[in-house]
Amino acid sequence: MNLSIILKGMAMGIAEAIPGVSGGTIAFITGIYERLLDAIGGILGPKVVASWRTEGIASAWTAADGGFILQLGIGMVVGLGIAVFSITELLEMYPPVVWAFFFGLIISSAIYVARQIDKWSILSVLLLIFGTASAYFLTTINPMSGSNSLIFVFLAGMIAISALILPGISGSFILLLLGMYTVVMESVRSLLSGDTGAFVLVATFAFGCLIGLAVFSRVLSYTFKTFPNQTLALLTGFMLGSLNKLWPWRNALTTRLNSKGEEVPMLEQAVLPADYLGENTFVPAVIIAFLAGLAIVFVLDRFAPKKDEMDVLEETL
Repeated sequence: MNLSIILKGMAMGIAEAIPGVSGGTIAFITGIYERLLDAIGGILGPKVVASWRTEGIASAWTAADGGFILQLGIGMVVGLGIAVFSITELLEMYPPVVWAFFFGLIISSAIYVARQIDKWSILSVLLLIFGTASAYFLTTINPMSGSNSLIFVFLAGMIAISALILPGISGSFILLLLGMYTVVMESVRSLLSGDTGAFVLVATFAFGCLIGLAVFSRVLSYTFKTFPNQTLALLTGFMLGSLNKLWPWRNALTTRLNSKGEEVPMLEQAVLPADYLGENTFVPAVIIAFLAGLAIVFVLDRFAPKKDEMDVLEETL
């Protein structure tokens, strides 16, 4: 059992519960992003299938990096549980403070990712601009109307799960933009309540997620190995563009009903503290939270074991 992987999964789970924050960002800054892509892309790959046919389940489990996926998944489930009972509560009580922390976290993450680029080129700069503009655009567009069409549900699953593994883009936010967040969540709740009529829709969405993961993880894994600098530049842009969604002081332009039937913001406009319509928050507290988020990535990078040290550590755990 590797406690380090479980803790990283917990951090990813917490991030995925926050609209606008991507678990892919956490995976990247904790050093497991490429391994995660390889593991997801390889689950149904020829290497795993060949190992299963020739040497059995145990060999296939090793080839698929099953231990890593299982422990990361356990951590994500625990992290989601923690977020439900703590982070979401803090967001309701002190929204600008929490958003300021994540705003600083994403800025430092973008700087961290950009520093991994060995050599900047014109193409890398263009991809950085494109990624920034694309992510920013996603935070400003009006949501679509949801649909119970199984084709649309399948496509929504593919798109949302692909966004989940992209640093800077939140899968849950993509579902909101597609108008499918409520459709999917209500179907899941109905199924858990014993309504078997929702099974087909939930299964279709889950199948779309599986296909999206299998395809998109392989695409990203290929681009990381073949065009590392350009891929990193694009991901840096995604992070920078998502900052519009994380600005601490935002007034609601449109709203939606959450799972509890409560009206919550959907699209928001970034404003200065003086124009904020929510409860007045002590500005120094927001600044401190921002600085804490800004510092955490650099602290993790400063004290994190190097690659060779990590290999030895994981072998001993």
